[in-house]
Amino acid sequence: MTNLASLPIPAIEMQKVQKVFKNAAGTFHVLKGLDLTLSQGEFVAIVGKSGSGKSTLLNMITGIDHPTGGNVIVNGVNVHAMNESTRSLWRGNNLGIVFQFFQLLPMLTLQENVMLPMDFVNKYDFDERPKRALELLTMVGLEKQAHKLPNTVSTGQQQCAAIARALATDPPVIAADEPTGNLDTKSSDVIISLFDHLVRSGKTIVMVTHDPSLTERTSRTVVISDGELINETVAKCFVNLSHHQLLELTHNLEQFNFDPGSTILTQDQSVDYLYLIVNGEVEISLHDQKGKKSIITSLKPDQFFGEIELTNGGRSIANVTASPETPVNLVGIKRDKFLELLKNSQVTEDAIQNVVRLRLEENRTARQKLGR
Repeated sequence: MTNLASLPIPAIEMQKVQKVFKNAAGTFHVLKGLDLTLSQGEFVAIVGKSGSGKSTLLNMITGIDHPTGGNVIVNGVNVHAMNESTRSLWRGNNLGIVFQFFQLLPMLTLQENVMLPMDFVNKYDFDERPKRALELLTMVGLEKQAHKLPNTVSTGQQQCAAIARALATDPPVIAADEPTGNLDTKSSDVIISLFDHLVRSGKTIVMVTHDPSLTERTSRTVVISDGELINETVAKCFVNLSHHQLLELTHNLEQFNFDPGSTILTQDQSVDYLYLIVNGEVEISLHDQKGKKSIITSLKPDQFFGEIELTNGGRSIANVTASPETPVNLVGIKRDKFLELLKNSQVTEDAIQNVVRLRLEENRTARQKLGR
């Protein structure tokens, strides 16, 4: 039995977080009851269209904005249960914030800008702060620019200085809002490489970005659409769908849980869902006339099964079982929703049909080996 006390505290936990704005034009639900858990040491990209709520989501984590409802917990602390002054001091010690437009004070040198958070929370001895600021600037390649003003260095160098400032108090979590939005490709690569280094050193990084290519460098991608989170497994399985289509699928998912080694589908059983694997592994197998089992393949998280049956007859062409080692968590899309999806997305239908052809060939090969 797992000892809950021994489990690591999530870096960030959002519980039913809502944000509602009211003005003369009406009421706007920007965040609609978000649930999100991020583990320590993750490098997470938050992506979404303009106006989807991604920056508001980040502002909830940093405490810059307040939720209308729900809780935001960072490293075990309820961010919005504190008063403003307590929260500001807590933020200074626990969160490093990187802004799209750098927010460096123009009258201070880069070194002095990096020292500011240390001064604000009174961290490190006064005489030690310049040395630490210089060490951080050296880490981001700016030791030779330490005594320059922000407007005398490039935009990429200003963003590197902003990252150094975000690290000034050695916070466990870094929140970055479009950190590469105003940078060229080369400068953007420098910033993401810096983030990679920080994650390897144990930091948790949450980065809002409009650039889908950056998600290839992160360990996890969270997609927000119209104030709601798209199911991450759905987003990974159907990369060619629009955010609106992904959100509609998310609304229509059903969840299934199976113990290790348990049967999910038997051969010739009617199949009514496309199953997406969230956690665990499943084995696809056939049995010969003597009951000998032959495993065709194993499927891992973010893969799916059931597409052959839903597009070719409706009955399972093999046995599907949970791996003997671990439980399996699935989400399912009902037949009518799946077929509607294929009808509305030719690219997705083509991709599914390619998978169908490959898996039918695997099945034929396995049957030949079994002499069936």
